[in-house]
Amino acid sequence: MVSMFKSITVNRIITTITTITTIIMAKRCPKSKRGMLTASYAKINLFLELIGKLPNNYHQVNTILCSIDLFDLLNYELIESPEIILTCNIPSLISTSNLIYRVASYVKERFNVSSGIKIHLEKHIPISAGLGGGSSNAANCILALNEMWQLNLSKPQMHKIASQFGSDVNFFLEGGTAKGENRGEVITKLPSIFLNNILLVNPGIEISSAEAYKLAYLPKKQEQRKFDPSNLIGSCFNRLESGIRSAYPVIDEIINTIGSFGAKVAIMSGSGSTCLGIFDSKNDLKACRQYFNQKGFWTYTTKTRETS
Repeated sequence: MVSMFKSITVNRIITTITTITTIIMAKRCPKSKRGMLTASYAKINLFLELIGKLPNNYHQVNTILCSIDLFDLLNYELIESPEIILTCNIPSLISTSNLIYRVASYVKERFNVSSGIKIHLEKHIPISAGLGGGSSNAANCILALNEMWQLNLSKPQMHKIASQFGSDVNFFLEGGTAKGENRGEVITKLPSIFLNNILLVNPGIEISSAEAYKLAYLPKKQEQRKFDPSNLIGSCFNRLESGIRSAYPVIDEIINTIGSFGAKVAIMSGSGSTCLGIFDSKNDLKACRQYFNQKGFWTYTTKTRETS
């Protein structure tokens, strides 16, 4: 599992960003929209509290999400046949159950699109890791197909589609910094939170959201934490973390170790299994990353960004 998620080299990132910029600029003319290469960005949760249970048995949450500079690549190409073709650098993700395929199938049928689409996913965001990779891909697909198939969907229409495919897909339609409420799909844009020197660590295990919420303690109202933007570092918290740390000792070890290297924040992102550390010192971050690299864990140094 760990070997699937090797870090992208700096040169490749620069080349990729240049390519993305060139292609997106070239596709501004509707007549030329035969192909599109896009970046599908990950997120971290700086704060996640459980408020209660909804009538549909989902947990009601209050969460603060931030886009980060870690991304998958999605390449879209119009084809004459009516097929939806999905390819990927990780064969196990080529499936009709993949959110990309499901979104494309739904949009094609819902809006009676006759042409087909070929989509290639180059996966770099760890899977089932609390970074929103699948949800980001789904939102990216909605946005791209809106352009490729010239559907002229409004933002409310796209948000309605997004809410059918996951709790945080709506967030990724715009990204940046936002508050997620209800089951996470009710999004309120917030002033951007700019953070550098963020270290991500993933031990190579997949934890489903369903498992994370099942293991979580549901606090009484008087026990619930609140996010205070004026005390950003002190407010960072994840209610799902304690249950996962108990069930998966490796997560507990990672969070403790990140803190021991001087991180001012050391928490789990979303439903895990990725943990994050926010550092003041780049040297401390580098030392911490080297430690986990030597253990064979996936690591990535990143920062927050304004959009997804």
